[in-house]
Amino acid sequence: MLKTLFLHPPSIDGFDGGAGSRYQAKREIRSFWFPTWLAQPAALVPDSKLVDAPPARLKLDDVLPLAADYELAVLHTSSPSFASDLRVAEALKDANPQLRIGMVGAKVAVEPEDSLRASAAIDFIAREEFDFTIKQVAEGRPYGEIDGLSFRRAGGAILHNRDRAVLEEMDQLPFVTEVYKRDLRIEDYFIGYLKHPYVSLYTGRGCRSKCTFCLWPQTVGGHRYRVRSVAHVIEEIRLAKSYFPQVKEFFFDDDTFTDDRPRAEAIARELGRLGVTWSCNAKANVPRATLEVLRDNGLRLLLVGYETGNQQILNNIKKGMRIDIARRFTKDCHELGITIHGTFILGLPGETRETIEETICFAAEINPHTIQVSLAAPYPGTYLHRQAIENGWLDVGHAELIDDRGVQIAPLHYPHLSHTEIFQSLETFYKRFYFRRGKIASLVAEMIRSPQMMRRRLREGVEFFQFLRSREMAG
Repeated sequence: MLKTLFLHPPSIDGFDGGAGSRYQAKREIRSFWFPTWLAQPAALVPDSKLVDAPPARLKLDDVLPLAADYELAVLHTSSPSFASDLRVAEALKDANPQLRIGMVGAKVAVEPEDSLRASAAIDFIAREEFDFTIKQVAEGRPYGEIDGLSFRRAGGAILHNRDRAVLEEMDQLPFVTEVYKRDLRIEDYFIGYLKHPYVSLYTGRGCRSKCTFCLWPQTVGGHRYRVRSVAHVIEEIRLAKSYFPQVKEFFFDDDTFTDDRPRAEAIARELGRLGVTWSCNAKANVPRATLEVLRDNGLRLLLVGYETGNQQILNNIKKGMRIDIARRFTKDCHELGITIHGTFILGLPGETRETIEETICFAAEINPHTIQVSLAAPYPGTYLHRQAIENGWLDVGHAELIDDRGVQIAPLHYPHLSHTEIFQSLETFYKRFYFRRGKIASLVAEMIRSPQMMRRRLREGVEFFQFLRSREMAG
């Protein structure tokens, strides 16, 4: 077994590029998702090490000495961070020319040929679900015999092996919490709407929804929801509780945990017996009866992708959601005491000045506790990316998705709506949602009830205004 380093490379300070991040960018407040996709193969490779540089605030000089200690390095990359990650790979290779370097992630999964040609420092790409692909590389198997691998031969020729079969038996995957305990400091991970410290993990992969913009189902996870058994999930939560007694909340990062409602209810009942507080992703269509079961068994918060308040845009992006159903779902959550963090996207196909106004009003009307507003990002490998290229909505000057400070830019534009208008509408959205008398009162009441929350919200407030200032500089 090759001595293996799993590395989420150093990047811009505060840049959240981890594999759990839906949008790799610097957030409005300091936020870091756990590197679960990288921890999973690390759990399969004995005596490996996972280094998650951005949350640990490690720079290149901090990780470069590791090159001499390992035979294999696996780097997670993304479209926004690819150029920076290549520089890290080249520095590692310069420090140890014998080091084998591979890359994983959605970017290289859909563009393996171009990714390998981008730098001679990259020896291979592990495409799609790469857990067992990496395990076989670490075992020292010949590259030509490993499904799901693209690699460079000694003479420079690039070969692409056949695709790896989709993993069906999800219980084959070992617990990522073993790697979290071994290699990570969980207090380094912050999400504004989750209690701190928190731990996130997956109970399954894939998403049945066909949203045109969503990265992971179209590039790595697929559209079939493949799940771990209830017993397997609960065993890991029980273990995580013993490893991390300080954790205040567990988050299930499945694309839509509530897709399989009987299973979600079964997991909830077991979590209720364990007495844990937990949260998850959800589509805005969960029936009230299911919400009651989840709430009664420890559910605190749902992360809900509303995206827009305009039905036609929802149809355009194949969201499979109706505005009236979303309103009823949100009303149910409010009445049941389930907190909602709502996410919205500006600049999707069909966006106009009028639909932006409609979405801002919709967000204020349904009034989730907190929101995140992103700019539509056409990641390579998604239907939105192909659509943007075909229609001329994306130009080369805006294809990086972030600026040089890591702040999201508006990469799409339309004949009737410019980059600048879409970019500026994000700040307008945030200000109009949060600077309402009722919203300010609810956040102040939250802080009064908890000194810890007061300290946290004050810190986040400073970060939020710094974020707005950085956007003004970018604009």
